[in-house]
Amino acid sequence: MNKTLQMVFVNELGRNVTISVIDPRDDVTAQQVSAVMSDILTHNAFVSAGGRLVSAAEARVVSRGVEQILG
Repeated sequence: MNKTLQMVFVNELGRNVTISVIDPRDDVTAQQVSAVMSDILTHNAFVSAGGRLVSAAEARVVSRGVEQILG
C-alpha cells in the first residue's frame, strides 16, 4: 500500500497549496506534522504561484492500494 502525507496550506490569494511527502513514517503524530507545518510557514520555505503560504489548513495521510486481478 502506498501512503502519502499531504500538508495543505493557504496562500496569499486564499488558494490551497498541497505539499506531499511520499512514504511518511507509520508513527508520525499530529504534533510532529503541526510543528513541521509551522516551521514551513515561519521560514517561508515555499512560495506558490499565488504568493507565500500564510496558514496551515489541514494534513492527512492518503493510502492507495492496488489489487492486480489479471496479468
